[in-house]
Amino acid sequence: MIKDRVSDLIGRTPLLRLAAADGAGTVLLKLEQYNPTGTAKIRMARTMVDEAEAQELLTPGGWLVEATSGNTGFGLALIAAERGYKFTAVVDNHSSVEKLRGMLAYGAELLNISGDREGLATAERYAGARRFAAEQGAYLTAQDRNPGNPNGYRPLALELHDDLGEDIDYLYGAVGTGGSLCGTGRVLRKRIPDLKIIGVEPVGSVNFGGDEAPYHQSGTGTPEIGEICDVLDYDVIDEGIKVSDSEAFETCRYLARNFGVLIGGSAGGVVYKALERAQCVGPETTIVVLVCDGGEKYLDTVFNDEWMVANGLFDARVVDRLASMLRPARSVTKR
Repeated sequence: MIKDRVSDLIGRTPLLRLAAADGAGTVLLKLEQYNPTGTAKIRMARTMVDEAEAQELLTPGGWLVEATSGNTGFGLALIAAERGYKFTAVVDNHSSVEKLRGMLAYGAELLNISGDREGLATAERYAGARRFAAEQGAYLTAQDRNPGNPNGYRPLALELHDDLGEDIDYLYGAVGTGGSLCGTGRVLRKRIPDLKIIGVEPVGSVNFGGDEAPYHQSGTGTPEIGEICDVLDYDVIDEGIKVSDSEAFETCRYLARNFGVLIGGSAGGVVYKALERAQCVGPETTIVVLVCDGGEKYLDTVFNDEWMVANGLFDARVVDRLASMLRPARSVTKR
């Protein structure tokens, strides 16, 4: 099928079945890396702009501003380039270099509020974006409280229902703003009342309580000093769980080297927790994992041995656990 705009290529991403151990539940990966920009966030970026245009909050030649750790900004940069808007992304030093370069490639401007400070600065990003948008008279998309964020994932839910019907028992997803999991889960639950929705955040994030601590998973989680996002709907989520950086990143590396599946850092954590659940349920149980981006943006970090060593993230126990939860790829037959 021939399309006229890159954004028309969004959606209809594939499902991939992982080779879970014999007797375990079925684990299906919804591979959102097959969207333009290689991420699920392009879905909500388009919807936030669509809704702003419909409400006449954006006019031709307008200016968009967003606080982003990378993927939302990547999506907004594409939409802005396609529709003739100026876009400024307010970022910090937690963002991967590849995501920043991607935004620049689409013509975005970057405003880094971190200076020389390393690490996550969520609260400063949001405050900086609000201040900058007000000063410049620009439209702040405000993904943390914009209904267009979860609304953007309605099509994703419908895709899953089209492909699987009511044969979905668990839906797993990473939780940052909560838009992707809550937006998808809210629509799916109307069609599958018994669906269990599981949110996964890094150890050190506080969306589901616990103590704040530094973490390396980007695009997910909320530090204690950050505001819990308005779009995070706890009524939609049945269970919130935490995953360590080592569990997340060793899973990414294991899948790449043993199955040729290259996924992003936070997605690795969600897959790890879904595989743990799969060991506790029967083969008739279906677990869908929202894999929000691919691993290409993490080649200098998650897939870099020196970076993993420098940050103390290798963990042989996690690798052994993965080996017990997954069958070797060569033993997999179609079923």
